[in-house]
Amino acid sequence: MSEIRETLFRYLTMLQLIPRSPGRISTPVLLEKLHERGFQIDSRSLQRDLRDKLALHFPLGCDDSQKPYRWYFDRDFHCTLPALDVPSALTLVLAEEYLKGLLPPVVVGQLTPQFRDARQLLDDLEENGLSQWARRVRAIPNGKALIPAPLKAATWQTVSQALLEHRALEVSYLSRSAAEEKQFTLHPQGLVSRHSVTYLLATVNDYTDIRQFALHRLETVTFSDTPWRESTSFDLDAYIRSGAFGYLEGDQDARLIANVAPQVAWLLTETPLSTEQTLTPLAESDWQRLEARVPNDQQTLWWLMGMGANVEVLEPERWRDQIIETAREILSRAE
Repeated sequence: MSEIRETLFRYLTMLQLIPRSPGRISTPVLLEKLHERGFQIDSRSLQRDLRDKLALHFPLGCDDSQKPYRWYFDRDFHCTLPALDVPSALTLVLAEEYLKGLLPPVVVGQLTPQFRDARQLLDDLEENGLSQWARRVRAIPNGKALIPAPLKAATWQTVSQALLEHRALEVSYLSRSAAEEKQFTLHPQGLVSRHSVTYLLATVNDYTDIRQFALHRLETVTFSDTPWRESTSFDLDAYIRSGAFGYLEGDQDARLIANVAPQVAWLLTETPLSTEQTLTPLAESDWQRLEARVPNDQQTLWWLMGMGANVEVLEPERWRDQIIETAREILSRAE
């Protein structure tokens, strides 16, 4: 009985690990993930399970155009393992609204079957009003959201698979600065979605430093015969904290002191600018004195500039000077 249960659990786990098309998972990667979950099975038995067991009862496909073979579900397969519950369906509908403004359509499209299942589940619950959820809920990104840069489905599929399976890539990249295509061998180390652009973090050729590549500027991308090389010292969170995406201006946080209008003070009371923040009423005024420890980066400075006349920056002095100089430039163009 225990052997039958073990086999059943292994089949369920395999079905959960296999993605819908255009996703793919290779046999070695699937085998590795099964081992990580405690299932003892060899490659030959795995192939037999896939070909002679699961493929007979589920719409599984096998991409045998190259080795190792890669497996996938038919894109229109509707079964969800495990089944969606109502809270999960509500979350997915809200997530879809939010992600549509941040990620390229081809990336959001990878989750289309899950989003469709979630909406279908809610539509079937008309008696309790949940069917109205998708029609009455919207997610609005903070600030002006630019239209996500267009991205080829094949590019996303190849890059994400290379990152998952530790494979190098041969790419033709359109450099924004040089406005010309360049050929590189990339060793993917991470992916970061920032605003409306998704970046591949990778080392290039034989170099060891991490560089950023906007996915929509990858003109062509194919798997490389060059062995993938890991950057052992790379830590994604540390890389982001270093200011790689925030245009860091210094290693230490900045001490921000500013006078803020009532509406800004109210905003910062509910959603603070920093975990170290104080607001003190100013005498004979409805404004307040803001003091906060904030990242010393251009993102914070741009936020302050976006507040316009509702914020008077006192410190850091260089931020105050830059805001004043920017205001002068704007006024000079209006003359």
